[in-house]
Amino acid sequence: MFDLNNYLQRYQEMVNNRLKAMIKSPRHESRLFDAMHHSLLAGGKRIRPILCICAAEAVGGNAEDVITVACAIECIHTYSLIHDDLPSMDNDDLRRGIPTCHKAFDEATAILAGDALLTLAFDCLSMEFLSKHTPKEGLQIIRLIALAAGPYGMIEGQMQDIQAEQKSLNLKELENLHRLKTGALIAVSVCTGAIISRATDDQKKLLNQYAENIGLAFQVIDDVLNVKGDPKCMGKAVGTDQALQKNTYPSLMGLAAAENKAHELVESAIHAISNFDHRADPLRAIANYIVKRDR
Repeated sequence: MFDLNNYLQRYQEMVNNRLKAMIKSPRHESRLFDAMHHSLLAGGKRIRPILCICAAEAVGGNAEDVITVACAIECIHTYSLIHDDLPSMDNDDLRRGIPTCHKAFDEATAILAGDALLTLAFDCLSMEFLSKHTPKEGLQIIRLIALAAGPYGMIEGQMQDIQAEQKSLNLKELENLHRLKTGALIAVSVCTGAIISRATDDQKKLLNQYAENIGLAFQVIDDVLNVKGDPKCMGKAVGTDQALQKNTYPSLMGLAAAENKAHELVESAIHAISNFDHRADPLRAIANYIVKRDR
């Protein structure tokens, strides 16, 4: 039987070690790098980089070939969390059980730390592809990540989320919002791992279906946990969505129906990769983990 806990621990350690190497300060003391370190190395599940590795392995690749790309995506994710927590957005005080970046430092430093992680991600990507891959392949990967993270993906989703506060969305509108805000970066994590590992067109198509479904399932469960999660376990406050009058799956369809929706999405994700062999077992296990997680 596949042991997901051991798998996650092994690759979380690998990801964390690479992230530490990526943010070594050029000076003995640097407030900027301290802030970057504070948020990037505060723990976390590392789902996005591990999904990149899982997708690579599912089509015959290996972790070492995709680790830099995987960690670049985690830098982008962390930058988005830093900015998401700012007073002008979600105004959160805790993230992963510690003070958010603007609370530990100040707003200006937090903004700059987020900016620095975003640009560092693309610096690391460009260095990786200059040294290892063809220029065409490198540009394709960089563009896919930029599309997922920028105004056609995550940032547009965040903008829609802000604009939707204190007004009602229907389920289709909410789904579109979350496919951008949360799903886009999860999907590109899977897709880039597959592309670098020379997946066939059919494999890429099926992995994309998998990724789109788990990306949305992840957000549905996030919404559920914001209602009934344990703040100590989650490392952040709960009930904030209701306080901000955000549109969520529990608020639109009820808690039980939202949980059922997440399970249906995970079933669809696993079905999409049903013809993959045992090398895709980590992808299947992570899909199930997403709906069972408590943080």
